[in-house]
Amino acid sequence: MASRLVLGCGSVGRQLAVAESSRTHVVTEDEHRVETLRADGIAATLGDPADPATVAAVSFEPDTVVVGSDDPAQNCTIAAFAADAFPEARLFAFTGQEPTDAQRERLHRLADDVHDPADALSSFMLDRVGDDGLQTRRLMRVLRTAEPPLAVFAHDNPDPDAIASALALVRIAERAGLEAEACYFGDISHQENRALVNLLDLELQTFSSDEALPEFGSVALVDHSRPGINDQLPPETDIDIVVDHHPPRAPVEASFVDLRSNVGSTSTLFADYLRRLGIDPTPELATALLFGIQVDTDDFSREVAEEDFDAAAYLVSFVDAAKLERIESPSVSVETVEILASAISNRDVRDGVLASYVGAISDRDALAQAADQLLTMDGVSTTLVFGTIDDTVFASARARGSELDLGEALREAFDQIGSAGGHADMAGAQIPVGGLGAEDETDTAIRDVISERFFETVGVGTNTAPAAVYAKDTHLGLAEALPDHDDNDDAA
Repeated sequence: MASRLVLGCGSVGRQLAVAESSRTHVVTEDEHRVETLRADGIAATLGDPADPATVAAVSFEPDTVVVGSDDPAQNCTIAAFAADAFPEARLFAFTGQEPTDAQRERLHRLADDVHDPADALSSFMLDRVGDDGLQTRRLMRVLRTAEPPLAVFAHDNPDPDAIASALALVRIAERAGLEAEACYFGDISHQENRALVNLLDLELQTFSSDEALPEFGSVALVDHSRPGINDQLPPETDIDIVVDHHPPRAPVEASFVDLRSNVGSTSTLFADYLRRLGIDPTPELATALLFGIQVDTDDFSREVAEEDFDAAAYLVSFVDAAKLERIESPSVSVETVEILASAISNRDVRDGVLASYVGAISDRDALAQAADQLLTMDGVSTTLVFGTIDDTVFASARARGSELDLGEALREAFDQIGSAGGHADMAGAQIPVGGLGAEDETDTAIRDVISERFFETVGVGTNTAPAAVYAKDTHLGLAEALPDHDDNDDAA
């Protein structure tokens, strides 16, 4: 990881140190500043930043040296020392307040980059205080006043995006001084998801529906937005924080709400929070977040936005590349192969829309993999693959090159008898078998009811073409008014 040495710590130097706290060491003569930096968890040494004996106490060879005092004359002295003491490091100097032309010229001769502190500070403050940083500030305000401990719930059987987002919120809560724990119901069954958790040794607490939950002071939802919908929390649970990238079906109530369906993953939103707060993610967290973005955007090819690329670019320098490669290439389970074979054998294709019932399963994530694979078949633009676990039908749908909005289509088809949701090209549903209204609950009845509801909703099987039943939009939910002004995209 790159390291930074800040010599002299004026107004801009301090902001830079806070923004890059975990990889920065500051040397300054300002005793009060040393105390405040250390209180923020930033390494700081009291002494003359141009004194070799003082700087020798720094225990690493910096990649970058920043000359950051407010005094132009002192900056010239420090820059001359730093250029000689760290010849291999990149030298970045601020001019200080009101430098003379001679001082500015000298700094340009000594340093690789020279910047005016007013411009640098303005850019820094706009990034954190402007409209783009508003949500981050609101999130921190809610975290600082929330009752401990905070339970951060991913959706059931969480995918990489949900897992990484939960862990990122736990890390941000720690910065706010709030005890927090990442939680979920169900199982982590998809082979990539298991590899992610096991290889990175991620800490998550799992619960079953029949056990009493501990007493949490506050609750957050990530990668889904309503209690009791795609999680096993009681529907009446009071929620403090919601962060999701799925378009909401109904109003979302919480002290903090950030719903943005114009990005490809919830991990993208959390990467932006971390960057704005100056929190360097651990290699494990960065790897999980990047993998979450990759999975939800299908390697940056599906519903990807500029923000997703920006988040990936920010995370990549922290990522454990070797472990990421191992996570991306896990072994495929026998059941996954069997479900794919069953989906191919049992497919019903009408006007480019495919539906396939695979019977009883134990790994619902395999449905999404089968839906993705069947979408590559010639002449197929939309897929729905569904199977049963106990007394519930789980369905996963995919689309490409179509005006059909799958999220809204599945809601229209199944919301009255179960729950459904997702995005325009990736969605899912879960329906109690007893709610199908069939005369019996045989495989044939389940197949016919689900398939026909889906075909009828998307308008195929007759002479009608698939309809665009839902227009794309950006949803930004803000529950508080302030004066300053899955692979579970199958999340239902």
